[in-house]
Amino acid sequence: MFENLTDRLSRTLKNISGRGRLTEDNVKETLREVRMALLEADVALPVVRDFVNSVKERAVGQEVSKSLSPGQAFIKIVQSELENAMGAANEALDLSAQPPAVIMMAGLQGAGKTTSVAKLAKFLREREKKSVLVVSADVYRPAAIKQLETLATEVEVEFFPSDVSQKPIDIVNAAMAHAKLKFIDVVIVDTAGRLHVDESMMDEIKALHAAVNPVETLFVVDAMTGQDAATTAKAFNEALPLTGVILTKVDGDARGGAALSIRHITGKPIKFLGVGEKTDALEPFYPDRIASRILGMGDVLSLIEEVERGVDKDKAMKLAAKVKKGGNFDLEDFREQLQQMKNMGGMMNMIEKLPGVGQLPPEALAQVQDGKMTNQMEAIINSMTKGERARPDIIKGSRKRRIAQGSGTQIQDVNRLLKQFTQMQKMMKKMSAKGGMKKMMRGMSGMLPPGMKMPGR
Repeated sequence: MFENLTDRLSRTLKNISGRGRLTEDNVKETLREVRMALLEADVALPVVRDFVNSVKERAVGQEVSKSLSPGQAFIKIVQSELENAMGAANEALDLSAQPPAVIMMAGLQGAGKTTSVAKLAKFLREREKKSVLVVSADVYRPAAIKQLETLATEVEVEFFPSDVSQKPIDIVNAAMAHAKLKFIDVVIVDTAGRLHVDESMMDEIKALHAAVNPVETLFVVDAMTGQDAATTAKAFNEALPLTGVILTKVDGDARGGAALSIRHITGKPIKFLGVGEKTDALEPFYPDRIASRILGMGDVLSLIEEVERGVDKDKAMKLAAKVKKGGNFDLEDFREQLQQMKNMGGMMNMIEKLPGVGQLPPEALAQVQDGKMTNQMEAIINSMTKGERARPDIIKGSRKRRIAQGSGTQIQDVNRLLKQFTQMQKMMKKMSAKGGMKKMMRGMSGMLPPGMKMPGR
């Protein structure tokens, strides 16, 4: 996510971070590089101009000159201005209306609107504990209605049937009446998309909005369209009272222009990021965490939250009890950890939230990115006998050759897995020791960006 921008800004700011004092000349040179980095990331020109002016004003003023570490203070100003550009704080959905609260989704065709409806429905059901009904008012694409029905089944929310022969307003009114009868908390309405913004589309969606009076009107836009995403959002906002934006396909966006431009151009907050194709790949948008990731400082808070959500707590408790009683952490347990990591979006999803990920060798990152590493490790463990998984110390020469052959890997791959397993085993022993978890948490807190704290600390 935003790899090009992160790489360029990290290199630029590294040059100034060690400076004992900042002068107008070296600030000017760094800001020229920052400006180029933002323009290359397809950030809208007015946003770049205001951003650079704000940083310059603060950097050459009292704020930096009084600091003991001017270079670090400068980076802190850049981080703060990135947050301001994206909206300063997370803005959650306002669902305080009398049920059913209606959320209306708008956007161009191909932006990922229908998928975002399903993702949001799952998010509300699982994390907000809401009952959700989804309905499609897209009478121009029968496939869109069928797609939403399939997705609704997958995310376990109720689907209200509609047909291309009906009028969008009639569909939504019927869905509302049904939701009231069933005491459903939230109704999410999927509207028709177009290939471009046109008058007939705007008239239809305005009439639908007036009839439904939603508590949230979210504009779904593809992050990979860069600053065009902000321009399209602005056109929609002039026709509809948007309350926020869902930025999709962020996992494929190496630039970041849309994320940095939308708030400034539309005045509307980004509320969610679509970070993958799976129905759980929707993250609430936190400007401070994204700013931290853009500057290569990671996003440990989001990582911790994901781990808390994704880990099977019963299995984790059983494993903790086993290790605490002196039981061995074996390769069966290790395989289970790999599977849980997959459930959390894979190793890359976790690694990219760690500080300094940009400094890892590209070939190592590429291996993690396509899931090759995790799949290979699983294949190696699957090629072992039950006895070998329970007692890895017996895996020597001939056994290694057989395991490598059975898993389609090399002996060095088997050796690498056994080494990683041994490191994990040592870590588990430390955790089971008195105060072990606290020591680990203290270690992790040192990875946090300035001004951030561990939850509950």
